[in-house]
Amino acid sequence: MGERLCFFFICIIMAPILISGCSHFNEGYQARSTFNEANDLFNQGSYRASLSKYEQIIEKYPTTGDRVLFEMGIIYAYPGNEQKDYQKSLECFQKLIKDYPGSGYRKDSELMIFNINNVIVKDTTIAVQQAQIEALRQELQSRGNEIITLQKRIEALELEVKGKESEISTLKKEAVVIPKGPADRILIEKKERRLTLISKGKVLKTYKIALGGNPSGPKEKQGDNKTPEGTYFIDSRNKNSRYHLSLHISYPNGKDKKRAKELGVSPGGDIMIHGIKNGFSWVGDLHTEVDWTKGCIAVTDEEIEEITKLAPNGTIVEIRP
Repeated sequence: MGERLCFFFICIIMAPILISGCSHFNEGYQARSTFNEANDLFNQGSYRASLSKYEQIIEKYPTTGDRVLFEMGIIYAYPGNEQKDYQKSLECFQKLIKDYPGSGYRKDSELMIFNINNVIVKDTTIAVQQAQIEALRQELQSRGNEIITLQKRIEALELEVKGKESEISTLKKEAVVIPKGPADRILIEKKERRLTLISKGKVLKTYKIALGGNPSGPKEKQGDNKTPEGTYFIDSRNKNSRYHLSLHISYPNGKDKKRAKELGVSPGGDIMIHGIKNGFSWVGDLHTEVDWTKGCIAVTDEEIEEITKLAPNGTIVEIRP
């Protein structure tokens, strides 16, 4: 059951890491050659030998320790490995996070820990429910008068098991996929306080946001503390922003200028997607508890770093009420 349930979750990340080779790493020729040997053993199904080879690599090339731990963690959790061990897999990812805090594999390892723990919980739940089903079936053989009632209970439990399996499948497909980008569209939904990165019609990631202090309705004039509504694009970015990093939105557009002219006011400007004010990054997610900007869209410092990488200049920005 465990192998069947976690197949997609492992395979999604196995292909680019253990099959495509290591052309993107900067180790020396000998290190790359040894990594290739370990990958070849894995592809041949010699999982123990592959793990042994990785242990040799980490002794000879300690600077590659984070990569070794990550790939060993993958092998320990791989569904085709008859000796797979989720606990050892978790230990590899946990050691990577502890010993290599600046590693590029850190976020992937945190995601793997989250999903393995969820699969273990779901597998356990399914195993318990299957045991209940089996117990009920045995009870049916000795209790003829309650056959109909017990059969209904069995059917209900079977449906619940299928529902759990569906939940696991959805969890693996959604949680294991790491945003790759680039995004071609940013959707901001003011009412939901949500920013969504979209690439070719598919959602890459969503974020909770804070808006201007007067969030209802479109921005009409300078100083009204409203977040605009309409279609814009990212036209520049500031790496030295007072709010960690910022992406400038092309407000005002033609419609905004026309409305402001009719009202006899200045439409204002400087609408950004930005992080938290410098010196206050410790606030983290709590910043979304109140709309605190002057009309901009705010996320955490970590989130604006990710959005900045995924959304190049020219990315369409649609802001809905």
